Amino acid sequence: MTNVAAIDPTTCIAWDSLLGISQASSETTIRALLDSDPNRPAELSHEAAGIYADFSRHRVSKQALGALFELAEQTNVLGLRDSMFAGEHINTTEGRAVLHIALRMPREASLVVDGVDVVPQIHEVLDRMGEFSDAVRSGTWTGATGQRITDVVNIGIGGSDLGPAMAYLALQHYRDDAIRCHFVSNVDPSDVGEVLSVLDPNTTLFIVASKTFTTLETMTNAAQSRSWLVSALGESAVSKHFVAVSTNAAEVTSFGIDVKHMFGFWDWVGGRYSMESAIGLSTMVAIGKENYTDLLHGFHAMDEHFKNAPVERNLPLLMGLLSVWNRDFLKVPTTAVLPYSQYLSRFPAYLQQLTMESNGKSVRRDGRPVSYDTGGIYWGEPGTNGQHSFYQMLHQGTSTIACDLIVIAQSAHNLGDQQDILVANALAQAAVLSLGRTAEEVRADGTAPELVAHKVMPGNRPTTVFMMQKLDPCTLGALVALYEHSVFVQGAIWGINSFDQWGVELGKKVALGILADLRAETSKDSLLDAASVADIDKYLSLK
Repeated sequence: MTNVAAIDPTTCIAWDSLLGISQASSETTIRALLDSDPNRPAELSHEAAGIYADFSRHRVSKQALGALFELAEQTNVLGLRDSMFAGEHINTTEGRAVLHIALRMPREASLVVDGVDVVPQIHEVLDRMGEFSDAVRSGTWTGATGQRITDVVNIGIGGSDLGPAMAYLALQHYRDDAIRCHFVSNVDPSDVGEVLSVLDPNTTLFIVASKTFTTLETMTNAAQSRSWLVSALGESAVSKHFVAVSTNAAEVTSFGIDVKHMFGFWDWVGGRYSMESAIGLSTMVAIGKENYTDLLHGFHAMDEHFKNAPVERNLPLLMGLLSVWNRDFLKVPTTAVLPYSQYLSRFPAYLQQLTMESNGKSVRRDGRPVSYDTGGIYWGEPGTNGQHSFYQMLHQGTSTIACDLIVIAQSAHNLGDQQDILVANALAQAAVLSLGRTAEEVRADGTAPELVAHKVMPGNRPTTVFMMQKLDPCTLGALVALYEHSVFVQGAIWGINSFDQWGVELGKKVALGILADLRAETSKDSLLDAASVADIDKYLSLK
């Protein structure tokens, strides 16, 4: 296991400084910070890889920001960043490199990991993906009956589903309307059942995405899909209607898929960081290899910015530092991601895995328990829908919630001033969330005295505005990479390993034992607790 030191951030001088600053400025408001410094928006707004980020609506002073930079230095954030880009094994608990950044490196680049240059391997897979996607899109690849493919079903779960599903919707304007993609992830039979019910086996292609080809949910859905196909077209049709994203050639072959149609990836690609690996095969089929290349370019542009930009203008570093400031010093536990774009409606769900599976940890890399908060809670919905739902709590609830608003300047659909209406709502929310509305301002509106208290908005909600000219493959890649590297910065400061997910494994293991009991129709299992026994008995009686 590589020894990557895990520094307890609370032992750093900067941590104590930040505690003092946060306590001394507990009454400071975002409104006051903006009013006192006309240059604040210019100083705290930066742009990289087509993403403009305005951090001026955070309750952070110049003194606090300076201490945050010192904390990053004292916890060796940039050193750990450089180790990641060098291919060192910073995933210490699994003894692996962390190289999603390599997946988007250009062909002429080089990155030697454990004595092997991984870039040629990556582009060999990308080239095969390109040939395959071209064949499907052109109709050269046909099903067993000679008909062209019209529907592609991606079967995966977690990172093998969330990234491709998010990108398919986000890049709807760039996809081929002749090919529809569907995404099956939940082992709930309703998920795969509803998808299969609207498909024609003659024109359907399945992509089974599982590194080990043993993931219970994925392989259960794949087996159900295989049975559906075989019942219509016979066993010989499997090889024309199924391809695999996996590294387990034996299991892929046993399933009936030709290994020539297996697209591999590597153990240094974590699931939640894998959407631009072979896991993105459905994305490439949908938008074409040229647009997929642009997606990779966007990722890489943000990678280069994170790697090379000075700290005071480094978007992922600033974003990560402000997240730590909000979580640990202002005690803001949750962030609402509010994309003002219907195309990005699945982006908050994608970020839930990226952020909470990465940093939902309570021990440092050295195995010692943390004594501070880690892993903020991320959630959200698109605007303006959310404004008529949970924004009431954002504005006047007793919990302070940080907000990320994502704004697109140019819509894919030019429908009068509708985009202006959308953006006006986004910017209005950013202003009210951060500035609020005082009792004096409410009274000045002529509000009846008995209603004044009800219409006061406390404001002071930490708010970031991200803006891009348009949502295209390149800017989507940059946006995802921005959040990836922000997550990295937070984990580095907290001294945790952002790249394992042991908390996911135990539930899976226990589920297999309970499944055996359900199949045997018994709850007499000495390993079960009393509540589980009662629940199994109840389920069997209802079944």
